[in-house]
Amino acid sequence: MSIQPTALRSVLNPRYLESALRNHYDIGTWEECLFWLRGLNDTYRVRTSSGMYILRIYRTEITEADVQYELSLLSQLKNVLGSAEHTDIGEYIEKKDHTGYTVLEAAEGKRVAVMFRYIEGTENNLEDEESCYAFGQSAAELHEAMDQVNMELPRYELDLKLLIDEPLERIIHYIGENNEAAAFLHTFATTLKERIVTTSRQELDFGLCHGDMHGNNNVFQQEHQFIHYDFEWAAKGWRAYDLAQVKVRKRQSDERKAALWDALMAGYRSVRSFSAEDEQAVDLFIVARRFWVMGLDVAFIESDTGALDYGSDWLDSFVEEFRDTGIIS
Repeated sequence: MSIQPTALRSVLNPRYLESALRNHYDIGTWEECLFWLRGLNDTYRVRTSSGMYILRIYRTEITEADVQYELSLLSQLKNVLGSAEHTDIGEYIEKKDHTGYTVLEAAEGKRVAVMFRYIEGTENNLEDEESCYAFGQSAAELHEAMDQVNMELPRYELDLKLLIDEPLERIIHYIGENNEAAAFLHTFATTLKERIVTTSRQELDFGLCHGDMHGNNNVFQQEHQFIHYDFEWAAKGWRAYDLAQVKVRKRQSDERKAALWDALMAGYRSVRSFSAEDEQAVDLFIVARRFWVMGLDVAFIESDTGALDYGSDWLDSFVEEFRDTGIIS
């Protein structure tokens, strides 16, 4: 019988990280390595004699190939966006050997470490038309730049398999086929897919996407530029899906959402085209994103969050939300 790892997800000791990594970077003398944030990956804030940095320790499911793709994309985008008016990206720090990452051994297996430059700036909550217009311009510049990069490394797509099929499989495996919600979720997923397939026949804008365009990942602002970072989910997909995540930002008041969205669209279209069909598809992709999020919840129960908060109340809340979409009459 094979021996399983002693942990499903560990937190690496900052002192160990400093010992393992400090000699690989030409960033001055390390003064602090602080565990900063536990998200899908673990983030540490590193302070050295030359300034502040962000160290990301990817979860073990993220392979070297995944990280190679992300760093290759960042390198190309940095060059393309060199003179962009509204847009910049968070850049990674090369090691002394000119590679971009280190593979560390953890209790659960191999984890990849990447150092990023610390992003100074202010989080813009996109609560007024001016900010939304400017962010629309920046999102469009990012998509325009993504159309100019040449990604030859293999990569999945943000397609119906990733957004709906795989989450459905995880959700049903977790709740069980005999759960009374299972039949509804099967029907809902099938109908949602059919609606998206029908809509996508109208030749929606499809290309390289950020993949997680929401919240802190995209709205840090330095003067007139938005700084986009955390490209872990970047892959080819529908641009309507990328923008769907912005439309449902929770920090905007409900009565202002329509006007703010119109301003964002106006800003986007001042840089590149986005058809009426693309815009109409956004609401469908909002639902698809929520279904994907439900599947993501399930994916981390065993190794991170635990099952306590993911029982009947969690399930009923999603089922009610999906019924309220009107996708199933």
